Amino acid sequence: MATFINRTVPAQTYYRQTQTYYQQRPAPDVRDDYERWYTENSPNNRMSLSIRSGIDTEVGWALDRLCRLVRNELFVFSAIPGIIDGLFDWPEWYVTEGHKQVTHRALLFSEKPEFSRRHRFALESLFVLRNAALHEPNARELALHPHTIPLIMDALHNLDHSKDENAEPLLHIMDIFQVIAAHYPIDQYRAFRRSNPVPPLLKIASESNNRTMIISSLSVLTALFSNPGNSTHLTPNSPALSTSIRCLPLFNDKPLIDACLNYMYIHLSLPAMARAFLLQPEMPGVLKVLTSLLLHEQHPLQKPMSLDVTGPIHIIPSTTQPTRDHELTKEELEGLVSKPEPQRCFDWMKLMFVAKPEGELTQVDFWNLYRDAFTPYADLYPLLVASDVIKNVTQVFPIAQAMVLQEPVQRFIVRGVDRRKDPAVVERFKCSWDRSQCNAQSFDTPGSLYDHLLQHLAQNDASELPCLWSSCSHPATSKHRLSSHILTHLSSLQPPQKHPSQSDTITLPHKDAPYPVPDPTNRPLPPPRHTVITYEVPIADPPTTSLTALLIIRILFRTSFASAEVAPRADADHFGFPGVVEEPEEPDGSEAADGALTGDEHEGEKRGRKAFVGIRKLLDGVKIHDDVLMSWILEMADASISNPGE
Repeated sequence: MATFINRTVPAQTYYRQTQTYYQQRPAPDVRDDYERWYTENSPNNRMSLSIRSGIDTEVGWALDRLCRLVRNELFVFSAIPGIIDGLFDWPEWYVTEGHKQVTHRALLFSEKPEFSRRHRFALESLFVLRNAALHEPNARELALHPHTIPLIMDALHNLDHSKDENAEPLLHIMDIFQVIAAHYPIDQYRAFRRSNPVPPLLKIASESNNRTMIISSLSVLTALFSNPGNSTHLTPNSPALSTSIRCLPLFNDKPLIDACLNYMYIHLSLPAMARAFLLQPEMPGVLKVLTSLLLHEQHPLQKPMSLDVTGPIHIIPSTTQPTRDHELTKEELEGLVSKPEPQRCFDWMKLMFVAKPEGELTQVDFWNLYRDAFTPYADLYPLLVASDVIKNVTQVFPIAQAMVLQEPVQRFIVRGVDRRKDPAVVERFKCSWDRSQCNAQSFDTPGSLYDHLLQHLAQNDASELPCLWSSCSHPATSKHRLSSHILTHLSSLQPPQKHPSQSDTITLPHKDAPYPVPDPTNRPLPPPRHTVITYEVPIADPPTTSLTALLIIRILFRTSFASAEVAPRADADHFGFPGVVEEPEEPDGSEAADGALTGDEHEGEKRGRKAFVGIRKLLDGVKIHDDVLMSWILEMADASISNPGE
């Protein structure tokens, strides 16, 4: 069967040609003025109209764009007329009415769509206001806007800080209030309903378990009380102060510590509050924690330094050859006896003594050695008299000299010579049986000595024997047990190995110290081989938290030592606050009645001085790079020594 193929038609015409359609997307407009068309400075600006239109899609679009625009520092409310009024609408609805619509049902089920949108609009509006307030022109406009303070006060008094749904709105509102709080005089707004923000802020700071809420509330209170006109609202038992003290030991949480320290500084800067704080039982502990914070933060800013102060060291080898005084051998004695005097005396001295500048012998010992050596031969070879023997010393040893030491008991000595020393044989394996009365020669190995001791045991017929080795007090026991016990008296054939850290030399207490000594346990302590002093020096200024803590300590110090008898005077070298001002005396020489301390103030100063005595050792460890700040530390430490608490 043949197959017909039409070769005149191109192969590609048998199939439908595929076509690809590409949808061309417009390139993003990245020009700098891309958003200018809806941010123009005109009353009919689309952004302003959209946010106040009441149409959810338009409001959502406007807030979405504002959340992006507000990240730019060039964004200012004055550039978009009416925008700031529209941003207050939804937050005001939530803090007055919206928060009431949140029920326990919302914890398990989603909110109604309409309420969810309004809630989101309120949060986004607060987000825009909060971020914009960080820019100074916007902060000034918010401070002057008539809706700002009512919104803040309604939020602080109406919203329950313990509910999760109110946490984010409250945080945004407290951040806004923190920017303008320093310029908010509380007493000027008494005519307004619930115009005092201090009670709700104190409640949040003392009751909230939310770390961020605590930081925000303390920061707002710090800004509020930085205005001197608001200091009348401070109380000695402020809940915010208690919260700051409670959170103070959390050194690793820098933002929280910073907020606590800033509030404590503002609170204690008022002299009345500082004096009242000295009477609180937490005051000594707070001082210790503040000083510990200085020590904690100074370690990363220090550089270790070393100073070698090693003095002269005198060492000798730890293993020395034992020596003994030289005695005349039989051959040496036979060679000396027949020699005529004084040559015999000269040669005898050369054999028995050596020149040694620090050596010393008594003249009696010198004469006795000569007499004992040659008296047996005095019949044939007469001896020299004692005075001639002593005089001959300088003939043999020019550096030697006979002298008399004028001490409570006169001593006749010969200085400049010493006995000649011979190496002594160490008898490691000498038998000490029969209380060291055994006459056997020294053995070469411990095994040979042990066999010898077994012979001592075998020679005794008693069934039980005490140990007779030297001064051993082992009670009587069977020979079998005693044969095991005597092994404890045998030295090892190999000397014990030294630890790798043990030196091969011994340090002497001083240059002329003798070694070995009869009683090594009572010898003077030698100096250390190496004496290196290691210390740390600060290389940079401390962080802001340390500076704030130091200012708080300084305030408490000046308050504790504020009485005229013990206070450091304010001069060129001593400054800080509260200072002591010299007041002129009254004409009659008596003090003014207003300057007298009350009983509580005197007790507070007494407690404060006692607390500073308690932290004096901690203050000694504080090192600060700045000389002025370091002088504060030294002044406080010195005052704690010279003026201790009663």
